[in-house]
Amino acid sequence: MSLLATRIDLSAIAHNTSTMKALVGGARLVAVVKANAYNHGVERVVPVMEGAGADAFGVATFAEAARVRALTRVPVVAWLWVPGEPVPAGIEVAAPSVEHLRSLIDARVTAPVHIEVDTGMNRAGVDEEDWEEAFALAARAGLNVVGLMSHLACADEPANPYNDVQARAFRRAIDRARAHGLDLERNDLANSPASLTRGDLLFDQARVGVALYGLEPVAGASHGLRPAMSWVARVLAVRRVRRGQGVSYGLTWQAPDDGYAAVISAGYADGVSRAWQGRFDVGVGGRRYAQVGRVCMDQFLVWLGDNPHGVAAGDEAVIFGAGGMSATELAQSAGTINYEVVCAPTGRTHRVYTD
Repeated sequence: MSLLATRIDLSAIAHNTSTMKALVGGARLVAVVKANAYNHGVERVVPVMEGAGADAFGVATFAEAARVRALTRVPVVAWLWVPGEPVPAGIEVAAPSVEHLRSLIDARVTAPVHIEVDTGMNRAGVDEEDWEEAFALAARAGLNVVGLMSHLACADEPANPYNDVQARAFRRAIDRARAHGLDLERNDLANSPASLTRGDLLFDQARVGVALYGLEPVAGASHGLRPAMSWVARVLAVRRVRRGQGVSYGLTWQAPDDGYAAVISAGYADGVSRAWQGRFDVGVGGRRYAQVGRVCMDQFLVWLGDNPHGVAAGDEAVIFGAGGMSATELAQSAGTINYEVVCAPTGRTHRVYTD
């Protein structure tokens, strides 16, 4: 019996992938599996996504790309690297600056190249004033440029006019690149929220991440996605606490009445952030109980009141997922985003897969 595990529902991964594939229509679906498939595990997730319609995979680093390359037959593109870093065999590469392009030229890279252009997010990509230099340089050198890519800053706000500002900039970039003779067949701007809400921003392919794991990327919306991850721990003990007694370090919380507290087998070494403390519930037996006191390295406590439902040592405790708070609820309560919540389980957590 495991003390701490994430349960990954592969049927939910398949459902979400096929849903997004149908939604993007004729565009190619680039499934983003960076950060070990958003902490869901690439070895099991990548084959499921490919079988459900993924046309390509996107990752951050070359190390991630090499790992995914061994799992699939479709293209794999990486976009987070430093100039001079060797490009692994069989990997497509995104170039976010003129310096990166020069590095690829100097290394005589023949792999497919995606030029990343900045359209207004101001995080990565070739600035507009450098587009002409970048496109001319790539064309003269004969780089195998297959498309442009950029990233939306406000896609989770579908009506935000800045999305249209960025789309217009992206179209300008495509026009200028083609004027230099670059043959662009795989341009992509839309991420998960844009793919779900702004079909007009779909180009040749969509770069979809969080939606594939069943997490809703647009606050307050529902697009029929199925969360794939649940994080479950165990009740280690049930302790009697008298009214007015404090629990955990600093005794920062005191019992409002005589009752019981359950000790749960997870802590900040496993990814339960101290920033969450006092702001989330845990599910036990289909009922939710408030976390109380300070989160410790290996454990935390929840208040059971007079424990009318007989919570006992060994019971399963759902930190998020089926039977407890959703990752999105936990994120909203803790003042963060569901992306971060599913990336949190670590330490002694291991994965269990269901089909």
